[in-house]
Amino acid sequence: MAKKPTYEELEKRIRELEENESEYKRAEDEQKKLQAQLANAVEMAHLGHWEYDVSNDIFTFNDNFYKIFRTTADEVGGYSMKTDEYAKRFLDPDDVHLVEEETRKAIETTDRNYTRQIEHKICYADGTVGHITVRFFIEKDADGRTVKTYGVNQDITERKRMEEDLIRAEKLESIGKLAGGIAHDFNNILTTILGNVYLARMQVKPEDEIFDLLNEAEMASRRAETLTKQLLTFAKGGVPIKETTSMEDIIKEASLFVLRGSKSSCEFSIAEDLWPAEVDVGQISHVINNIVINANQAMPSGGIIGIEADNQVMDDKQGFPIEQGRYIRISITDHGVGIAEKHLLDIFDPYFTTKREGSGLGLATTYSIIKKHDGHITVDSQLGVGTTFHIYLPASDKAMREKGEDRIIKGQGRILVMDDQPSLRKIIGKMLEELGYESEVSKDGDEAIRIVEEAQKNERPFDAVILDLTIPGGMGGKEAIKRILDIDPGLKAIVSSGYSDAPVLSNFQEYGFRGMIPKPFESRSLGRVLHEVLKGE
Repeated sequence: MAKKPTYEELEKRIRELEENESEYKRAEDEQKKLQAQLANAVEMAHLGHWEYDVSNDIFTFNDNFYKIFRTTADEVGGYSMKTDEYAKRFLDPDDVHLVEEETRKAIETTDRNYTRQIEHKICYADGTVGHITVRFFIEKDADGRTVKTYGVNQDITERKRMEEDLIRAEKLESIGKLAGGIAHDFNNILTTILGNVYLARMQVKPEDEIFDLLNEAEMASRRAETLTKQLLTFAKGGVPIKETTSMEDIIKEASLFVLRGSKSSCEFSIAEDLWPAEVDVGQISHVINNIVINANQAMPSGGIIGIEADNQVMDDKQGFPIEQGRYIRISITDHGVGIAEKHLLDIFDPYFTTKREGSGLGLATTYSIIKKHDGHITVDSQLGVGTTFHIYLPASDKAMREKGEDRIIKGQGRILVMDDQPSLRKIIGKMLEELGYESEVSKDGDEAIRIVEEAQKNERPFDAVILDLTIPGGMGGKEAIKRILDIDPGLKAIVSSGYSDAPVLSNFQEYGFRGMIPKPFESRSLGRVLHEVLKGE
């Protein structure tokens, strides 16, 4: 006969049961808490959960899955669907075979711990293409047959876009190393050509036949100059040389220029209070040129190219890789053939083109210029409907500079010119003489320093010195300026270059220079810069 428990034993047992019940309740609460945390983590990570019943060929999804595809279960008819319907609705046709092959491997594997992670393209509910990563697992029955696969999806479209931007930037930098060197040499040659043409034209009468021939030579040289500017945008040091200006003027002049003689015309819609921008006028003109040329070519029979410009205040809600603040948005729209979806991510790549006679540099140049201006460019297109490019450029708070007359400004003074090219030293000397200045020349920084020292000793100091930034095998302007100013602190220095791998031209004051003049240049530009520097204007 079992011993009857005492009161104390019964009381102890009751306490143990209560403690167990409390422990169970705590475990249940902890489990619910963990489940809630997991659900929150899945929600925050935008993870879509799915399961695939192999024998019934049925997919089952959760709400987060549908959020990834920008739809809901109600809109597609429930939380379950067959494989064919899933592929038709959500898979990009290019990647259907990839997903089918991975599913086959998962079903046929003998490894009970089999798991895989893949990336593939998807179709959002609005018809656009995105990218997801899929981590999936399998479940087998007692006989080793795969009865279920399950896993999570994560939208990585934005990450892929950032990776594409990085790859594109690396391509541009690689090409820039070659392009910058070519542009530097070419601009030296163009400076000699333009200088001689300009001086020769001043010695003949406008009614002479040779005057027109010289004009043609100058125009051809200017067209060659635009090619070097395109090359320079690829170079590491091809930073914009900015000035505060009216974007309306740039937009209209650049657009109308490239459409002369074409079947297309522009229709402008520009805000009356459009903010000014601090830009490199030449580079931004190239951007407008390139996009308008593309728009015209997209409409072989001609048409209307719509060009809009307005003010935009950007914040992080737009999701663009630019700083928050005030921007000018320029939108250029054609009604042409459009761009295929599969090409949209490639159009800014160097040498990518769908044109039979295209070089693939136009939009790559455009992309590089906009990035160097801390802006952004996007494109919307639909085959058979047309294309719109949207350009975002930071607005400026600075006042616009008044445009001076296009005339030669003469002056007086002693000018030292340093350049490694004999032909350039000769033509710049002639330009200075024509402008009223006395000049001396040097081939490198060492010689320039020696000449400045002698001038100081002889009490015949120079008023200004023009220093070429890059001297192959010798001392360039960036190094020479420091020693020259030690000798003559009052000497006013101007930096000149056809190309540099450092942003000296755009930030010349930081290096001790009072002005800058990019190559190629002619007498008008040289006279204006000298006047500004010597007069302190």
